[in-house]
Amino acid sequence: MHRRLPPLNALKAFEAAGRHASFTLAAEELRVTHGAVSRHVQTLEAWLGTPLFERHNRRVVLTEAGRSYLPEIGAALDRMALATARQVERGRTQILHVNALATFTLRWLIPRLSLFQRANPTIEIRLTTSNVPLARIVEPFDIAIRGGPDARPGFVGRQFLTERRIPVCSPILRQHGPLAEPGDLIGHTLLHSATMPEVWPHWLQAAGVPHLNPQASVTLEHFYLTLQAALDGLGVAMGPERLIADDVAAGRLILPFDGPTLPARCYHTYVPEALADQAAVRAFCDWLSNLS
Repeated sequence: MHRRLPPLNALKAFEAAGRHASFTLAAEELRVTHGAVSRHVQTLEAWLGTPLFERHNRRVVLTEAGRSYLPEIGAALDRMALATARQVERGRTQILHVNALATFTLRWLIPRLSLFQRANPTIEIRLTTSNVPLARIVEPFDIAIRGGPDARPGFVGRQFLTERRIPVCSPILRQHGPLAEPGDLIGHTLLHSATMPEVWPHWLQAAGVPHLNPQASVTLEHFYLTLQAALDGLGVAMGPERLIADDVAAGRLILPFDGPTLPARCYHTYVPEALADQAAVRAFCDWLSNLS
């Protein structure tokens, strides 16, 4: 369909002048001269065949035709501006700052991140890791991944992944001694993380062998070191099932016992309230939820 439209500059000048009831203010907004606004309006009036303003000494007043025309043109220009902004945004790379727990990032997030990138090519992830509480994160972030659920004033929290803990080890340990029931741990090395010293005692209690004395114990500073030690066959670690799932599926680690399991803190995204409705933030949080 052929659209018969007046010049766009004439419409913009009329809409600004009608909104401000002033050619002078319209000229300031559009960054043109007073005379340019006047000429554009005259062009539009001639094109329509009707006056749109009554000119007085230092002010202008919309005519009846102008009053009925103004809201329609204003709405149309708004729609054009919104559609243009959306189109520009589609082709623009958006930076998304994500701060996540170190072991979770290494063992779960990074192996899956390419899936997000392929589905969202205009969103660039800037990923940093830390284990400090949310309130102590120094660098700015759009999304933080931490355990939960926790009440975080000023943030929108959302669970996306559950977790539980169970003993895990390299399959080569079974060559060094039986490992079919919890009591068999007496002949093996237990791997501890300094940040979670209570995990093994709680599991041994739940397994019915609270006083078990293993062959040896090794404590490592960080949890990801404990998991690496388990992969290298140093001993048996208390593994979070989600973070070892890929290694178990590949046969690099095994779960020597069916249970029991210990409940663990779930994984949550925490987003500053002011950013919760941003498209890139929603896309990343939705992607995480759909992976679980």
